[in-house]
Amino acid sequence: MVMAIFYRLKTGCQWRQLPMKQFFRDKYSWRSVYYHFQKWSKNGSWERVWHNILKRHKHLLDLSSIQLDGTHTPAKRGGESVAYQGRKKSKTTNTLILTDSQGIPLACSDPIAGNHNDAFNLVKTFQKMIRKVQSATIPVKGLFLNADSGFDTSDFRSYCYVNEIFDNIDHNKRNGNSCESNTIFDELLYKTRFVIERTNAWLDSFKAVLVRFETNNLHWKGLLLLAFSAILLRKL
Repeated sequence: MVMAIFYRLKTGCQWRQLPMKQFFRDKYSWRSVYYHFQKWSKNGSWERVWHNILKRHKHLLDLSSIQLDGTHTPAKRGGESVAYQGRKKSKTTNTLILTDSQGIPLACSDPIAGNHNDAFNLVKTFQKMIRKVQSATIPVKGLFLNADSGFDTSDFRSYCYVNEIFDNIDHNKRNGNSCESNTIFDELLYKTRFVIERTNAWLDSFKAVLVRFETNNLHWKGLLLLAFSAILLRKL
């Protein structure tokens, strides 16, 4: 059953197009596979799988720095947390992703409507992501955080300062030059941020998350967490 769901994740085929004979000796309907995927998405099974893999193998992580970025995914069928994004010229869903310095995903946000930028509700969203990381017994105090200029807000910098996370955020020119004198930006450290772009490329290899067809937020996030699990399992 899980392998059939992974097949859908990797190939991006329609649920009804699953090659059922490849996975089941007895006669089985694709509806049964979809039913189990829905059930495991709603009861949090995919999140627990990802959480337990991350917790058990946290010694493989490289926490010399962590990377934060947002990604907009075209949503062809609409659904929850979907809205028009002018830059993409389509309806999209925005998701924030946090990785280590190898590009291994640590956490992702709940889906956010695409008409919002990365800084929308950033502190509350990032706080939830950090709690997920901490629940895997991964310490966050003293970490160096790389992020692009889209995350350059005073509230977010203050949150990082209070929680002893060293923010290395590129300065947003739209904010003016007044805040630059009060912040430190390490260009050499910032160069390691490229790994999260590689993570996005890894995620694009899972065709079911390259374009969003799932209309339910829990189903969409379930696919992302499955892809995260696969990326980490490759490292093992």
